[in-house]
Parts: sequence; C-alpha cells; structure tokens
Amino acid sequence: MKSDAMIGGRDYIGVGCGAFILDDEKKLLLQQRNKAPEKGFWSIPGGKLEMFETFEEAVKREVREETGVEIQIITLLGICDHIIENEKSHWVSPSYLCKITQGEPCIMEPMKHLDMQWFSLDNLPENITITTKYAIENYKKLIQ
Repeated sequence: MKSDAMIGGRDYIGVGCGAFILDDEKKLLLQQRNKAPEKGFWSIPGGKLEMFETFEEAVKREVREETGVEIQIITLLGICDHIIENEKSHWVSPSYLCKITQGEPCIMEPMKHLDMQWFSLDNLPENITITTKYAIENYKKLIQ
C-alpha cells in the first residue's frame, strides 16, 4: 500500500537532537545505527523532536527510549547541519554534553541499533556519523 505521508529529513528538513554522554573515565557512549541515514555508522544517542517538545525534553526522552538511562544536560555543544546528499537526507541537530544520573545504558531498540559501546576519544571507530564528528569537534573546543 502506498503512503502519502511526508518523511522528515527526506521530504522536508528534519529536526533532531543528540546526547554527547561521557562516563567517569571520559569515554563516549556510541550506538551503531541499523537504519538510514548513515546505516552501520556509530552515533551519539538521539533522535527527532516531536511536536511541542523542546530540544532538552527531546534529548532526554530519546536517550531514555534508546538506552534506558536518565541524563542531565550540562551544556549545548553546537548545532549540526546534517546533510547527506547521496542519501537524500537533511537534518538540523543540536548536540548536548550530558551525564547519566540514573541507570546503566543498554540497547532498548534493537531494530534501530546493532551495538552500543563506550569509546575513548583517542580510540574512536572510523565510521562515525556527521553529527558525532561535529559534537566531538565542539567538545574538544570546549575543553581547550
């Protein structure tokens, strides 16, 4: 059955958000994506905004839904223009520096994520998403 529904990020610019979560050892939590855009790439947790939701509410909700943990937002790291022309994908997404306040992260949405791991910022996988690269660059500027 054909759907006439428009899809954010493809039919119009999508609005998302991401959480740059570090543990006590300054390791970064990343999830391996199992869907486009950037399927197979490692990404910070996050997702799309819902109607009438603030960025801060969305990032907390998305992290809870994807990892099962509660977070505290520390600061905005930056806003990424997540444009992938060959995948016909365009998103605008702020990333927030966050810390876990409750719970241990686990994969809560196995259809969306293949894996979840903590990575040292000095030993990241090569295939990281555009939004994750941007968040890392902004975090490094913040701590200089």
